Amino acid sequence: MTRSQPDHPTELELEILKVLWRESPLPVRDVRARLESDAGRVLAHSSVITMLNIMHRKGFLKRTKVGNAFLFAPKVEKQRVTGRMMGDLLSRAFDGSPAAMMLNLFETTDLDVDEMAELRRLINRKSKEQQP
Repeated sequence: MTRSQPDHPTELELEILKVLWRESPLPVRDVRARLESDAGRVLAHSSVITMLNIMHRKGFLKRTKVGNAFLFAPKVEKQRVTGRMMGDLLSRAFDGSPAAMMLNLFETTDLDVDEMAELRRLINRKSKEQQP
């Protein structure tokens, strides 16, 4: 029996995707360096190669051979991946209630004045979009 591929990237896969969404295509050595500087992840070169190849097989990344090296780039869009992750969290933890999820976020997170203003703008925009 073959294992089905997960819909969501693992924690390390997501860190790699974040690196590549910001800048790509990148060779293994640059992905490794950015993981160390951005996320504080110190990984062996061979571990990064293994992860990138696994992510390629899962369909998260595309790779292009240039000379003797491969360059890696995301094959999946950030909004699509984060949307699936949020949808899963919404249904599993909040019984499909966006209001419950947002209320939990407001209660458990320290939002600054600018973030609150941006959220108000987004809520107002969404309200106007739904008016007939």
